[in-house]
Amino acid sequence: MALIIYSGGLDSTVLLYKLASEGRAAGALSINYGQKHVKELEFARFNAEKLGVPFQTLDLGCLAPLLGDNSLTSSTAVPDGDYDDENMKSTVVPNRNMIMLSIAAARAIAIGADSVAYAAHGGDHAIYPDCRNEFADALAATLALCHYEPIKLERPFVNFTKADIVKLGAELGVDFSKTWSCYKGGEAHCGTCGTCTERKMAFRDAGVEDPTEYMG
Repeated sequence: MALIIYSGGLDSTVLLYKLASEGRAAGALSINYGQKHVKELEFARFNAEKLGVPFQTLDLGCLAPLLGDNSLTSSTAVPDGDYDDENMKSTVVPNRNMIMLSIAAARAIAIGADSVAYAAHGGDHAIYPDCRNEFADALAATLALCHYEPIKLERPFVNFTKADIVKLGAELGVDFSKTWSCYKGGEAHCGTCGTCTERKMAFRDAGVEDPTEYMG
């Protein structure tokens, strides 16, 4: 059984559906770390409750002042563009996945789950150090030693493109309109930030209709 770090975004929602379809979703843990797009957690709760997966949120908003001037937790503007643009590095929240996965491992142990899962995918590798195989391999080795019984780290999408994830989500019956990607956290997806641009391209490349309302 697996505990998923669940943001309410497209990738982690597909992972939640995958685990639920396999009967392995022990729980979903969402974390407020002071992100501008905290509304994503509303979508996380909706999908977890829809699937009958135990859901919890953890408020770590106090971390935001400690995380520097990244554009997700500070007054620095969220940039527009593609993920291969240099300015997208401002969306890197220092050590975010290490923090979340460490907490998830403790919670997994507490509820008797034997693994934690996160939805890092191949498209994340270029910009996010904590989504790369090297990071995940090292953390997996650590989690195997952190308790009396090994805790496994599941990252089934690590070699997927985002289009691959969209295709899988369509097969699993994911309602993509109930997922949130935009880093700006407005009333609708902005359509121009890195995550919105990537989302648009993923649906196009997957040949799946995009139900998302974009502002631009």
